[in-house]
Amino acid sequence: MNAIQAKAEIEQLMKVLNHHNHLYYVQNSPEISDYDFDQLLKSLEKLEKEFPEFTSVNSPTKRVGGDLTKKFQAVTHRYPMLSLSNTYSEEEIMDWENRIKKSINEEIEYVCELKYDGVAIGIRYENGQLTAAVTRGDGEKGELVTTNVRTIRTVPLQLQGDFPLDFEIRGEIFMPHEQFALLNQEREEAGEALYANPRNTASGTLKSLDSKVVSERKLDCYLYGLYGLNDLQTGHFESVLKAKEWGFRIPPPENRFIEKTNSIQGIMDFIHFWNEERNNLPFDIDGIVIKVNSYDQQRKLGFTAKSPRWAIAYKFKTNQVETLLEAVTYQVGRTGAITPVANLKPVQLGGTTVKRASLHNADQIEKLDLHLGDLVQVEKGGEIIPKIVGVNVSQRTSLERIHFIEMCPECQTELIRKEGEAQHYCPNETACPPQVKGKIAHFISRKAMNIDGLGEETIEVLFDKGLIKDISGLYHLTFDQLLDLDRMGEKSANNLLKGVEASKQISFERVLFGLGIRFVGETVAKKLAHAFGNMDALKQANFDELIDVEEIGEKIAISVQHYFQDSANLALIDRLKEIGLSFETIKKEQASAVLSGKVLVVSGTFETFSRDEIKELIERNSGKVGSSVSSKTDFLIAGANMGPAKLKTATNLGVVIISEDEFIKLIS
Repeated sequence: MNAIQAKAEIEQLMKVLNHHNHLYYVQNSPEISDYDFDQLLKSLEKLEKEFPEFTSVNSPTKRVGGDLTKKFQAVTHRYPMLSLSNTYSEEEIMDWENRIKKSINEEIEYVCELKYDGVAIGIRYENGQLTAAVTRGDGEKGELVTTNVRTIRTVPLQLQGDFPLDFEIRGEIFMPHEQFALLNQEREEAGEALYANPRNTASGTLKSLDSKVVSERKLDCYLYGLYGLNDLQTGHFESVLKAKEWGFRIPPPENRFIEKTNSIQGIMDFIHFWNEERNNLPFDIDGIVIKVNSYDQQRKLGFTAKSPRWAIAYKFKTNQVETLLEAVTYQVGRTGAITPVANLKPVQLGGTTVKRASLHNADQIEKLDLHLGDLVQVEKGGEIIPKIVGVNVSQRTSLERIHFIEMCPECQTELIRKEGEAQHYCPNETACPPQVKGKIAHFISRKAMNIDGLGEETIEVLFDKGLIKDISGLYHLTFDQLLDLDRMGEKSANNLLKGVEASKQISFERVLFGLGIRFVGETVAKKLAHAFGNMDALKQANFDELIDVEEIGEKIAISVQHYFQDSANLALIDRLKEIGLSFETIKKEQASAVLSGKVLVVSGTFETFSRDEIKELIERNSGKVGSSVSSKTDFLIAGANMGPAKLKTATNLGVVIISEDEFIKLIS
């Protein structure tokens, strides 16, 4: 394929992929399977690697992220992002509406919208291409987070239809409840502290310096405020509907996420409806926004020093109820983390019956000064899991103060609490039943060994019957043993055994992740497997060698060393080696030997490739990736926002400094 053909093919693939991405994520009506989409994406990735000069920053392949940002640039908003006046009072909404009618002596339409509990964002499009995304900041200036926003699937990279040549659209980025729960589940399994609520997690994610992290966390958004349209539309509501035609995911009017009305009664109906229904949404809202629809009337009403006169926000009161604390029980996680749970007298809260609430750790129990039988205040505002926020001390009748347990409730091992950590742990990793069963469940999970036919219930039965004592036991199960289990037929048993056998082909990095080493998540496992190449080298790595690996800090390094100091873990690894699991990274086929014997250091952020992609290209062309600039470094590939220290060191040592384009030419 020549360059002209490649350029045309890349453009066509981008158009097709953007179309199907819009159908899947925005319209929720896919026309092709995930497999077919992935095959198209792989075709585009292949062409972009062969012809990098035709790669666009808005390519669908950039959705997976991978670019690293040193810091976010502060930029001035073209149109200030002003805050709205807030109220918790329906009477004040009525007063606001009366003031509007006195100022505007003509018919007035209002637009009612959900007030999303997320992160405000302004996104600029030029010639139909996403060119900049800026956070609210202080309203005058915000942070440029374009690279991260490009990873959000519901944000179009290329517009369609008769869009304006240069405009800005605003909305809210949030984390759906389901994704937040999955993220916290993964953190709990890794022995990490849980995130507090979806809003703070979305905000922190959007400020991540690694766009791959943003992509993996699957943020979502609705876009609904347009600026710079030059009077293409007469009103806000009409502009939002028009934006849908250009490919934006707008709040769906058919679901009453946005609604137009010409009366205070219509406004109140919208408020009352969502005050009842907000708990059924798959994301958090904290109120309702009401705006005057007409742009002309908005201009007449103008602004105060802080906010527009033509808009106001009604905020819902936090969901909170009072109920009886009947008991505190303790759960043991896969990593041995002990989580206290308040067992409550069932009570209605936010549309659901609440029987349990999180207490997080011993410090929380002490802070609340909990006593058995206390009347406690339970809240669900911004939280997926209800939490206790206070105690009605005036109604206290019990003298039995709750003290955090000292022994594991499952195996009676004395608990430990490491300095600087909030949680207590059971150190009996290899014999505490919930920990062992949890490690097996983690080992077979989709991102680890991906063994089909095994679920937590089956693991529970296999463990309780003594058929497996650890993850190595899975590889010694027989057909007859499985057939003897309840609800296990011949087909299921065969599928399970095939899945176990197939897992022997799983890559080293996923086996390493599957071992469940504390703080070693999916990304960290990849970094370690890539850096050390095999399990023996990783076992023998000292502290300095571990922290020299990108993204590996002291906490992770200590945890890895601790794991390999345990004789039971070493014995388990030996058993898994005998079984035939992969404990060595398989080197990829080399594209060329052009960088043979050369050490290259990558620093900064790049336009065409991510840092990880550049490192992969170095290795595929027989080069070695260096972690820091030294006298052994041959080339420093310098991107934007590169640290001055590396640049100075490279200059002093006479290291050749090249740009991303020069690197591409070098390997071409």
